Amino acid sequence: MTAARSNRRTEDVRDFFARQPTRTADLPDPLPLITSLAGGVLEVIAGVRDVDQLARWLDEGPYQALLVRANLAARARSARGESAHHPAYQVQSAHHSSPADGVVEGVAVVATPRRTRAIAVRLEGADGRWRAASLAVL
Repeated sequence: MTAARSNRRTEDVRDFFARQPTRTADLPDPLPLITSLAGGVLEVIAGVRDVDQLARWLDEGPYQALLVRANLAARARSARGESAHHPAYQVQSAHHSSPADGVVEGVAVVATPRRTRAIAVRLEGADGRWRAASLAVL
């Protein structure tokens, strides 16, 4: 087998196993995922949910950022002598728009007793499901 044919075959295998983009029409409604992720993110930061439970819906960047934020929150609670407790929250509204096929940008407005937060997320369709490519708690 020649080197060119071997390289082409390796590229074909990589393409086959690489993330496959999915069209919006082939994906479920993103609104339930946006609201679920919003609550899950608050629970991770509060220390009552493990970030690994959200890993299925997060790309590596948002996963790592949420892990760092959860660890910082845990250290802050420890320094104050507080224990983790389930946060009281209510998702007041959730909105989304689609800037491109297979991409949704959304925000969930979440009210807690202390403040109201916005959780922004960019979902991208891959391998037949939505995954958060970007996540921000504002």
